[in-house]
Amino acid sequence: MKTPFKNIQQVLRLNRFVALALIIMTGLVCIFSVTLVVKIHKESMDKAFIVSSSGAVIPLQLASQRENLEVEALAHLEQFHNWFYGVEANSYEKNMEKALWLGNASVDAVYRQKKADGFYNRLLQYSLVQQVERIDSQIDMTQEPYAFQTRTVIRINRGVVTDTYELITTGKLIPVARNFPHNPHGLLITDFFENSLRKIEDYETTEE
Repeated sequence: MKTPFKNIQQVLRLNRFVALALIIMTGLVCIFSVTLVVKIHKESMDKAFIVSSSGAVIPLQLASQRENLEVEALAHLEQFHNWFYGVEANSYEKNMEKALWLGNASVDAVYRQKKADGFYNRLLQYSLVQQVERIDSQIDMTQEPYAFQTRTVIRINRGVVTDTYELITTGKLIPVARNFPHNPHGLLITDFFENSLRKIEDYETTEE
């Protein structure tokens, strides 16, 4: 014989089952949604920029930033050394301003020391032209910050006389926020130091 109490128990049991099923389904949907959002965000961050074969950074195109990190680091160092050491009377201040965006206070300290030594005054006084002929960098990408050593071949034109020098610089690279157009690679040079500078003789240039 069925009683009203038994019917109420069955209804309550069914309601509990339905409520529990809804809670479980809602939880699964939330977990799936969060996972999907995190995945999409990670993919969009990792593929927000593309690096061309020349090392130029182009925003808003899909590419794997991790795979191109070494390419970007080499391009960053090449761009910095071109601006910092490729100087002439009419453009050195503009180049220095660009170069200082790519490094921290250690780069600024080297610049100030050169200025205090009268290098830029001589550049203006004698209309010297300092051209970067070649840049070769080695970077340790195994751990952060990334230590580097760069060999820069510099040619100084003194009118009728041209001298060639080899400059060895070292430092470290740390990732920072990208800043277009000032620092498009999102790297910053730290612990920058000019290790050695030597004149390259004519016979060495011929061998190269």
